[in-house]
Amino acid sequence: HSIAHPPLPRVARARACQATKMSGIAKRFVPLMDRVLVQKLKTEAKTASGILLPENAKAAPNWAKVLAVGPGRRTKEGDIVPMAVKVGDTVVVPEYGGTALKFDNEEYHVYRDEDFMGIIEE
Repeated sequence: HSIAHPPLPRVARARACQATKMSGIAKRFVPLMDRVLVQKLKTEAKTASGILLPENAKAAPNWAKVLAVGPGRRTKEGDIVPMAVKVGDTVVVPEYGGTALKFDNEEYHVYRDEDFMGIIEE
């Protein structure tokens, strides 16, 4: 039996679709060892005062949202080294490096845990 849910407002529906898409990729791609799946955050095309920026004026984003985290790497003794980041963290990624992946016309990146330069506290 299916349960009827009240219709969602348009904005909530769009957010639910985006969350489903992101959680879908996180469920389909499982990072191994100390690897982390992230999606870079998009830069705004408009300033706070509403001025549209040309494509070349927008700085490349170096912040990313963590979508999936591997279990961690193992030491020579076999112990697991805990990961420094967790799902949902906003991290600073290096300008170069990582491996680009494309799922459902969205671009994602895989980095090693040690590649991140920091976590953005919100």
